[in-house]
Amino acid sequence: MPGTFRQNRAVAYFYDNDLGSYYYGAGHPMKPQRIRATHSLILSYDLYRHLETFCPQKADLHQLSTFHDSDYVDFLSKTVPSNVHEFAKQAQRFGVGPGTDCPVFDGVFDFQRTCAGASIEAAQRLNHGRAEIAVNWAGGLHHAKKSEAAGFCYFNDIVLCILELLKHHQRVLYIDIDIHHGDGVEEAFFTSNRVMTVSFHKHGDYFPGTGDLGDIGAYGGKFHTVNVPLKDGVDDNMFVGLFKNIMERVMERFRPGAVVLQCGADSLTGDRLGVFNLTLKGHAACVRYIQQFCVPLVVLGGGGYTLKNVARCWAFETGVILNHEAWMPNEIPNGSCFESFGPDYKLHLTASSSMQNQNTADDILRLQTEVLKNLKQVEVAPAVPFFHTPGDFFAEDPLEDDEKGEAKRQSNGKRLLELGVPPDFGMAPSRQRLSDEEEDDAEGLGDMAEFAGVPHFERGQRDKGKDTDVLGLCVALGVGDPFRHAEAGDGEGAEGA
Repeated sequence: MPGTFRQNRAVAYFYDNDLGSYYYGAGHPMKPQRIRATHSLILSYDLYRHLETFCPQKADLHQLSTFHDSDYVDFLSKTVPSNVHEFAKQAQRFGVGPGTDCPVFDGVFDFQRTCAGASIEAAQRLNHGRAEIAVNWAGGLHHAKKSEAAGFCYFNDIVLCILELLKHHQRVLYIDIDIHHGDGVEEAFFTSNRVMTVSFHKHGDYFPGTGDLGDIGAYGGKFHTVNVPLKDGVDDNMFVGLFKNIMERVMERFRPGAVVLQCGADSLTGDRLGVFNLTLKGHAACVRYIQQFCVPLVVLGGGGYTLKNVARCWAFETGVILNHEAWMPNEIPNGSCFESFGPDYKLHLTASSSMQNQNTADDILRLQTEVLKNLKQVEVAPAVPFFHTPGDFFAEDPLEDDEKGEAKRQSNGKRLLELGVPPDFGMAPSRQRLSDEEEDDAEGLGDMAEFAGVPHFERGQRDKGKDTDVLGLCVALGVGDPFRHAEAGDGEGAEGA
């Protein structure tokens, strides 16, 4: 059973403003600008005041190679849009480039290793007792394999995060509420009894096509893989009820030392690639339920292709994590990207009345019964000997509290505020509406398995009208150039809507 809910738990939040400026290409459904839009709402609702905010380090080749094949990492490190044709055979082998859903776009390597670095550092802060909960909305890239990109994911930050947690915790639980099966994470730990993976997802003729109820792990990891395949239209009551019943038994039998929760927002109603009918309240109820067990927790993002709904979801769940959701009015406060949340400018979503729930009560009972039967086979709190604890991934301790380290690692939103700079500086220009054209680009796209052939773009020049004085301040603080890869006029830049 969940423990007593504890307020004021130390929450670390990782954010790099540059992430919102990367661009997968025209028509691609993955919009990194959703990270910036989420941060904008976190600022608008004053949630950042209750967060310990950090700008993450980028994972280096050695850290990435802890899980990924070194040849794959090396390929991504040297491949750019202008030379991808020179590596055609490798690109085909690694699932990257033309004809795939993982294009080579400008800055892809830095983008992905920043996402990975944040998840690694999130684990480290838990390991060292510097936080009880760590949040990285740029993470959750669950489809990447050891030597293959897939489903818009190149490096599997989740696996790297779990490997870091395993240095200090005997058992780590991974939970995935993205509409797509968490195949890359499951595959990595399929034979391990130190990691249990639990995925609630759409199954059938749907990307990635894995995650059958009968996939339960193998060898020492048998019964440590849990799959809950669902049909179209599942709603809040059905999803949350099933989630709680299964997760209560998982926590009882497995007793993890740490939990990683992937909160893909493509399971929300109205997602461009999704077919579930969850509202923010239903999605966030899963976060709150896991939080009530009071186990060290890493919360990550994931999928989500209706940009403004992704931002709504992750901002609201940040409030839930902080136990501040009661102070988040449904009317979205004025701030950066405010006009993108029209026409109603409301935080919460209404479930679609026209979407039929294809999951019957008998279906759910059958799923639950089979999963709970398998969980009975899990050894309660299996003992795992510790002989040697490897050091942290980062050569320089990112957890140092010296003034230099903290100045370098505070993110724009909090650090610049302390210096008298408006907290929404470095976001999209004030009240700038996210491009309708880019929003519309993703309309009509089917499942990710059908998406391929995304052209790359050339990086635009920085808008000369932006404030160069504050830009210099950002660089001096070590938080980087907030306008790198930013969009220029006439569609030349990285709009990333």
